[in-house]
Amino acid sequence: MPENFHLRTIVQGRVQGVFFRAFVSRQARALGLVGYVRNLPDGDSVEVEAEGPRESLERLVTLLRAGPVGAKVENVETNWSDPTGVFESFEVRH
Repeated sequence: MPENFHLRTIVQGRVQGVFFRAFVSRQARALGLVGYVRNLPDGDSVEVEAEGPRESLERLVTLLRAGPVGAKVENVETNWSDPTGVFESFEVRH
């Protein structure tokens, strides 16, 4: 069984108002990850926290760099740590 990790990511650019959160939620669920995605109050950033196997999390980061049609990702900042185990599913937070 693969070891799980915790990933916190800040995605900056044109990532609000382009269905970025729905895109992230769909991709994370397909990868079997748990956590959340939410818009940040600055208007041009999205925070993603996810937990699961490192390979799945790395795939998610690749998808975050591309984003959905209409998004323009300018920067993806990632921070890795041990899993917290507090997430039961992947959700969109408001």
